Amino acid sequence: QVQLVESGGGSVQSGGSLSLSCAVSGYSASRYCMGWFRQAPGKAREGVAAIGKQGGTDYALSVKSRFTISRDNAKNTVDLQMNSLQPEDAAIYYCVASKYSECSVTRTTDFHYWGQGTQVTVSS
Repeated sequence: QVQLVESGGGSVQSGGSLSLSCAVSGYSASRYCMGWFRQAPGKAREGVAAIGKQGGTDYALSVKSRFTISRDNAKNTVDLQMNSLQPEDAAIYYCVASKYSECSVTRTTDFHYWGQGTQVTVSS
């Protein structure tokens, strides 16, 4: 059974940084594409970042140059480093996993497994 457990969410002031981590079990993060989505109250779910099997990355335009996705194959984890956070980044962040080796943040259907989410709050 695939399990994705997020950690690292919390509150930060505008301009601050947070690092999220996703612990993966029942699934080899190194063999497939993984990513992060987010959803703010009253807004549609949005793909944030993804990392493919070969290490290629894909980012939403709104976070490019501020967020960095990485994977630790030995620990079977996927991390999201978030810098220069803005109030519009506040949302529940979900770790996601695909059955494909490559995926895109623009295609929700690329992802087959979802974590429970972790809250990120950014105050101005």
